[in-house]
Amino acid sequence: MTEAVIVAAARTPIGRAFKGSLSTVRPDDLAGVIIDAAMKQVPQLDRAEVVDVMMGAGSHAGEQGMNLGRIAAALGGLPDSVPGTTVNRGCGSSLQTIRMAHQAIATGEGHAFVAAGVESVSRAPGFFDEDAMNPRFLDRSRPDYINDMYIAMGLTAENVAAKWSLTRQDLDDYAFLSQRRAAEAIRSGFYAREITPVTLPDGTIVDQDDCPRPQTTLEALGALKPSFRPDGVVTAGNSCPLNDGAAAVVVMSDLRAKELGITPLARIIGSAVTGLAPELMGVGPINAVGELLNRHKMKIEDVDVVELNEAFAAQVLPICSELGISIEDQLNPHGGAIAVGHPFGMTGARIMTTLINDLQTLDKQIGIETMCIGGGMGIAMMIERLS
Repeated sequence: MTEAVIVAAARTPIGRAFKGSLSTVRPDDLAGVIIDAAMKQVPQLDRAEVVDVMMGAGSHAGEQGMNLGRIAAALGGLPDSVPGTTVNRGCGSSLQTIRMAHQAIATGEGHAFVAAGVESVSRAPGFFDEDAMNPRFLDRSRPDYINDMYIAMGLTAENVAAKWSLTRQDLDDYAFLSQRRAAEAIRSGFYAREITPVTLPDGTIVDQDDCPRPQTTLEALGALKPSFRPDGVVTAGNSCPLNDGAAAVVVMSDLRAKELGITPLARIIGSAVTGLAPELMGVGPINAVGELLNRHKMKIEDVDVVELNEAFAAQVLPICSELGISIEDQLNPHGGAIAVGHPFGMTGARIMTTLINDLQTLDKQIGIETMCIGGGMGIAMMIERLS
């Protein structure tokens, strides 16, 4: 059976939204830069062979509007013959594009795809038009009320923290760990290996993430006020920031990669997506990872590295507890989104880039990427390192 393999993976630095290093760069330009960078990693692959460019984005407003995938394909130097599409599964958008590439290859629809994602909260901040929201998700007094589909993500984190009886100290302790791990990863050159520098309109070159805070302390985290409820436990310090960035992976059939003499980085074992109540969206990975493991008759102990998107420390802790993920030995060994950042549409492809880097750096084999998704979903993908 034809297998899907990842042959290239690249990401931009992650900028802090509105005032950060990438706030002056259009998101479609960022996407074009990183598609070109990923394709340059596999010069043996003729760009005209790419069957489709699939671009994830959380917001499809403003400069991220229209068909961003088609636009980014052109900006990335692909010929007119290569089509493009734009995908929205919220925070899981670019992991969904990798799933789509995997599925297309498995069903014989082609041999080479670009799966990518971008988000510029600085330049395309619109997610919900309040006037366009369906009242069946807003008015609890209605007899046809369904659920709190549009609930603010921070409130879901507070709901999860309350359900699992998490304290403010629990969350701050984990946030501090993420920052420490990211700081060490930066010092060791780990992130430099996966980042493609971006040249700004004024000629400045950006080659580092904006958000890690290597000097932070538990005392500083403890001094922050709750962000979503006056008596809450979720703060800016134990949550991911708002960000800008783009990432891309090239997915090929193992047969065509071999024909071209391309050494794959990893093979895609499988993926899963699941749903749950929007009010508890943060723990979506529990069911998604569980389904993925069951489908492949594996246990969490069979997995070397789990890259879990740290939207909030409040969701990381119950996910690890329920799935049996070892925070010390398996989880986010080089830090996560609390430190590095979470540009929504970019994150799936960014984490895949980091997961491959993890497996190479640690000389490990099996990895899972997973994340929660607004609206009440979880998504997960498992890979095996090949080089």
